Amino acid sequence: MKLAVVGGGSTYTPELIDGFARLRDTLPISELVLIDPAADRLELVGGLARRIFARQGHPGSITTTSDLDAGVADADAVLLQLRVGGQAARQQDETWPLECGCVGQETTGAGGLAKALRTVPVVLDIAERVRRTNPNAWIIDFTNPVGIVTRALLRAGHKAVGLCNVAITLQRQFASLLDVPPGELHLDHVGLNHLTWELGVRRGGPGGEDLLPRLLAEHGDAVAADLRLPRAVLDRLGVVPSYYLKYFYTHDEVVRELGEKPSRAAEVAAMERELLAMYGDPALDEKPALLAKRGGAFYSEAAVDLAAALLGDGGSPVQVVNTLNNGTLPFLADDAVIEVQARVDRSGPVPLAVPRLDPLYAGLIAHVTAYEDLALDAALRGGRERVAKALLAHPLVGQFDQAEQLTDRLLAHNKEHLAWA
Repeated sequence: MKLAVVGGGSTYTPELIDGFARLRDTLPISELVLIDPAADRLELVGGLARRIFARQGHPGSITTTSDLDAGVADADAVLLQLRVGGQAARQQDETWPLECGCVGQETTGAGGLAKALRTVPVVLDIAERVRRTNPNAWIIDFTNPVGIVTRALLRAGHKAVGLCNVAITLQRQFASLLDVPPGELHLDHVGLNHLTWELGVRRGGPGGEDLLPRLLAEHGDAVAADLRLPRAVLDRLGVVPSYYLKYFYTHDEVVRELGEKPSRAAEVAAMERELLAMYGDPALDEKPALLAKRGGAFYSEAAVDLAAALLGDGGSPVQVVNTLNNGTLPFLADDAVIEVQARVDRSGPVPLAVPRLDPLYAGLIAHVTAYEDLALDAALRGGRERVAKALLAHPLVGQFDQAEQLTDRLLAHNKEHLAWA
């Protein structure tokens, strides 16, 4: 089995490699190719990746290349984890929206739109090259904004599934609080990428005993602290929102906080420099503890599970993925991309049935989906007017003057990445 990782020079990659090594019985990889145009980073990451495989006795080979076509040739699955513009672009995404009183974040709000505009054309070009080389390969997208990027891939007819680590991270946190093995917990996870709620926390799978009331009663303060939301929000909802809902439920407070401290991009950039220095140490043969602070917790386990199920060699039969709605949420179009539990096998994911959603959640899902429609149109066709409409439609913007100011800033900061700007 051959897997290729586009963006293999990412500091995330050793987390992925560690998962491939530990879970080799679930996903028996014989060849892994790390692909990245940044040769210096790729050499450091590739060297550590080989040492991790060697330490854990994994028999597979790891190669590195900057040649995308050669790297993806004959791959059974291609994982996308790229960042167009690097941390410098992320730094901009997280700062200029604050000038307009809007949250600065790499996947949500105006910064998230900027990332989508930069990313979608690049990902579609990569996917077309994968299809020419190997039309049967699955594309697993971890590149943000996952929902919009996955929708672009599926609209273009690619064999693609979106992956996010929010659900598995919450599952592990809940399991620890409840003292239950993680594999026994099934989350009634529903929404869009980075806009989800856990409507149930079930022991033993779909339809099992719901432990959510116990979780909130006994551990509500701890859950709220992890989400960086007031406990009162959880009490009012009676469910657990993802930590990205803080940008909606406490937007103004978050904007104030972001304006008073260094950006997350600056923190990550400093962390990446330290990590890359560690990766260059020939004695290092395991992922360093610092990597846990980088983000992407449990990404490797989710990726292994999904790839194994798609390739027919194992994996959990039910997983949280980003895939086509196809009637699952009746208030959305069939071609909307939602993030829900789905049955996954070689033919791809099929969402599980979702109970009728409370208007409190359905309304916000519909609103953000409308924004994503316009965001994808802007990413595919370009043009200031389309960008402005997408921003005006976003629930975190929604004011004409603000949308106009954000549009001007977005275009000014992203000219080098937008051919039409």
